[in-house]
Amino acid sequence: MKVSVLQENLMRGISIVNRAVATRSTLPVLGNILLATEGGRLKLAATNLEIGITHWAGAQVQSEGAITVPARQLADYVNALPPDRVDMELNLKTQTLHLKCARYDANIKGVDASEFPIIPTIGDNNKILVEPDILKELIAQATFSAAQDDSRPVLTGILAKFDKDVVTFASADGFRLSVRSAALDTKLAAPVSVIIPAKALQDVARVIGDQEAPVEIAITDNRSQVLFHLENTDIVSQLIDGNFPDFNQIVPKTYSTRTIMNTQELQNAVKAASVFAREASNIVRLNISSGNDMGGGKVIVAAQSAETGDNVGEIDATVDGEPIEIAFNARFLSDVLGVLNSAQVALETVSAAAPGVVKPVGRDDFTHVIMPMHIGR
Repeated sequence: MKVSVLQENLMRGISIVNRAVATRSTLPVLGNILLATEGGRLKLAATNLEIGITHWAGAQVQSEGAITVPARQLADYVNALPPDRVDMELNLKTQTLHLKCARYDANIKGVDASEFPIIPTIGDNNKILVEPDILKELIAQATFSAAQDDSRPVLTGILAKFDKDVVTFASADGFRLSVRSAALDTKLAAPVSVIIPAKALQDVARVIGDQEAPVEIAITDNRSQVLFHLENTDIVSQLIDGNFPDFNQIVPKTYSTRTIMNTQELQNAVKAASVFAREASNIVRLNISSGNDMGGGKVIVAAQSAETGDNVGEIDATVDGEPIEIAFNARFLSDVLGVLNSAQVALETVSAAAPGVVKPVGRDDFTHVIMPMHIGR
């Protein structure tokens, strides 16, 4: 193998696939990155057997070949190189990769590419096409609600339902639930429902960047893996086995009070209250009161800590229904406001002990349910 590639392109490829490198494994080759020539480009790949990432970088290929080299050593060294052309040549006999860039020379000992696991690629059949901007928003509005611990593995994933020409992503961690739907350009012959690890979807979102072409998604016939094909990158992930909770039963069907607020104003008020809430179980209180017959209304956002003090913030609101005081986890409230992508937010409530529902005003494609926190009088 003899290939030349720009340092910035090589570094970008390494940083993309590096997220799939195994940190601890009984197979040493899983700590390596595969470097190979393919179709006149440089192919980089890494896998930890749960997720596999393949990236293709523009390059000048003089002779074909492949090698795997330690990921950390390669990343650290290439990152230290100047922004110039990197010439790489493989010595097959010693399985050593020689790198030359400007006045820098290095030899990295590798492992034969034949020992590297085969990463599946997307086929021509049963592809689901999703516009990149829509997929990024689907991921952003679902993954933040996924569970962080592995006590219930299904909750660390996102339920992805593809039905006819609609895709729905749902996530829950026991304290909150997010449901986001979007229209598909293609109509599916049969519905499919799988649970995708949230971390894999976050990797997809990071790679999409400013891509304009639709992202191709495919699910293997045995329902064990999902494949994402982007312009220069493929991401393959194992699916999570299990039954996701029926989120339709969790979303409240009615409300007694609907409060419409400016999203940014509420976000700022919650941020200010968080300074004191973090010392008091992260509790932020919302005291919602209606105005007069002409409409209007206001929301008092407050937090209190016995150790550090208290704060009160007031924002204008349009309130439909009875006055109510309800408390939420400040971080949970801030999380959903941060991904809402809407100028106004609606909060639907029933009582201080019942879940609140957060929705963007003017759109019906995103619903977030958040459990209230108990507040003593």
